[in-house]
Amino acid sequence: MDNDFKDQQLRPLADRMRPDKLLDYIGQSHILGPDKPLTKAIESGRLHSMIFWGPPGTGKTTLARLIANYSQAQFISVSAVLSGVKDIRAAIDKAHQYFNVYQKPTILFIDEVHRFNKSQQDAFLPFVEDGTVCFIGATTENPSFELNNALLSRCKTYVLKRIEDSDIVVLLQRALADQEKGLASRVIEIDPVLLEIIAKVADGDARRALNFLEIAVDLADEVDGVFHVTKQTIEDVTSQSLRRFDKGGDYFYDQISAMHKSVRGSNPDAALYWMCRMLDGGCEPLYIARRVVRMATEDIGNADPRGLQLALNAWDTYQRLGSPEGELAIAQAVVYLACAPKSNAAYMAYKAAMSAAKNSGTLEVPMHIRNAPTSLMKDLGYGDGYRYAHDEQDAYAAGETYFPDEMGEQVYYQPVDRGLEIKIAEKLKKLRALNRQK
Repeated sequence: MDNDFKDQQLRPLADRMRPDKLLDYIGQSHILGPDKPLTKAIESGRLHSMIFWGPPGTGKTTLARLIANYSQAQFISVSAVLSGVKDIRAAIDKAHQYFNVYQKPTILFIDEVHRFNKSQQDAFLPFVEDGTVCFIGATTENPSFELNNALLSRCKTYVLKRIEDSDIVVLLQRALADQEKGLASRVIEIDPVLLEIIAKVADGDARRALNFLEIAVDLADEVDGVFHVTKQTIEDVTSQSLRRFDKGGDYFYDQISAMHKSVRGSNPDAALYWMCRMLDGGCEPLYIARRVVRMATEDIGNADPRGLQLALNAWDTYQRLGSPEGELAIAQAVVYLACAPKSNAAYMAYKAAMSAAKNSGTLEVPMHIRNAPTSLMKDLGYGDGYRYAHDEQDAYAAGETYFPDEMGEQVYYQPVDRGLEIKIAEKLKKLRALNRQK
């Protein structure tokens, strides 16, 4: 066997099948269509620094390598997981040397760039600024939260989407038919329906799909020189795969957001679905329990205070029972909150009060509601004129003021016309009427 061919076959199929031409690149037509700016920039060799943001296996590294090929630039790849400032400096030195010899640019590709801290990101920023390197960063995280503003402002961000199942099937078919880089050196028998199953299980990740296919072929029974890939083989290979749920990443926050909004929208079925999607993807149940408590305070509030108690009970129940019994208590709380009357009045009141506290400055506490634990404080007038509410009719000191004098009385809490807050609103209306009389 030719040594070059043998070395090629030792590389994983997903790596071997990286395309050399844009025409062969799978997916991302929204940024790589015939008339798209990125396509024109790549084909013309006009480089600019950029961020590729998308799920795993959507072609971020492949696209960066294609850009280097089209622009005839040196390609230096650095992993933010394994590298530090020293590695960045070494890459910059190499870029300087390459330019001095060949008068050609260098693409500095940093995979998982969100793993770099601020100082590490700052280390290569000057060289992006002066054009020593064209920076391409790949990230599965939202760059708005994970990357320095100074770096973001110098890069164009491109969002890569999960690859459609139909596109993944095309990629698998290519791998089976490719004599040089793919699996066509072996005679493989596989039902086209099984390719669709692989694509579905891969969940938009082309690299994962190719890995599944390669393993399935390796494990297939060989009869008379033919590798028979069966449904059972595919099931054995893919049985341990999890749904996409990137803990701490955008999929994480998108799914908890969907669950929260389903509860807020009073749809218990959708809320349960997203909860189960998260659990199926490996989410820690206690994280969901904590978020359910937040939902109870933010979206149900005083319209049904039992919601908060039930949410806390679910949290406590899970800690006592663990999995899988404890998840049912969380599910019960989710269903209750979705069906409960909704009010964000306490949440909105809190936000308004916090805004006022931040913007009003350090206003003095009125003398009549100050604490007076010492004789000196009493002599200075602390607490003078304070009316003890319990001594007043209905335990309410009508007309008493509690805000700083400069602010006057404010109203932040506006109960809604739902649940218990109907009665709360009626009481506040009565008390405020008494204040106006005074």
